[in-house]
Amino acid sequence: MPSTPKLTTRQQQVLELVRNNIARTGAPPTRAEIAAALGFKSANAAEEHLQALARKGVIELVSGTSRGIRLKNWTGSSGKDVRQATLPGLNQLSLPLVGRVAAGSPILAQEHVDQTYVVESSLFAQKPDYLLRVRGMSMRDAGILDGDLLAVSATREARNGQIIVARLGEEVTVKRFHRNHDVIELHAENPDYATIVVHAGEPFEIEGRAVGLIRNAISL
Repeated sequence: MPSTPKLTTRQQQVLELVRNNIARTGAPPTRAEIAAALGFKSANAAEEHLQALARKGVIELVSGTSRGIRLKNWTGSSGKDVRQATLPGLNQLSLPLVGRVAAGSPILAQEHVDQTYVVESSLFAQKPDYLLRVRGMSMRDAGILDGDLLAVSATREARNGQIIVARLGEEVTVKRFHRNHDVIELHAENPDYATIVVHAGEPFEIEGRAVGLIRNAISL
């Protein structure tokens, strides 16, 4: 089992900022946002700290996206049906992994749960209730890629700008939420995908809010 990497004070500050931003908005910060929050002179200084964190195995940097920062787990299987992504001696969470969701049924219905992941609780500033396997690349520029595991807090409420899991009629989707009076807009983070507009009376429900992301490094 890998040992816990030693971080400098600045590296720890950058890591906490990334974690907190993911918990608050569902997406990591940009380099410019990190620089502004921590008082760096330029985004290049933020990039240097991120590169150091990546070398120490704490995060993964995804090229080609402004928010391509992903928290990285130390992974290993503990059995046939339970996957582990933990560090020794830390508090752990057991989270159901939701695959495809059937129309009209609760998202956490037993038939939707593919397996259970055991993860370290310190990955998340807010406790998630389940993991949802991301399908497609509509949230690519938020660093959320096809096959990733989105950590979701079950809630019916969201603020503008937060990334949510939404049910639209018979489909479940992950998008950035924005409400303007009676009109709801669900924005993709990829210019190849159009904004979804939901008018009053149309079928829509918030299933949860993104509070983190786990790179699916385990072959399923």
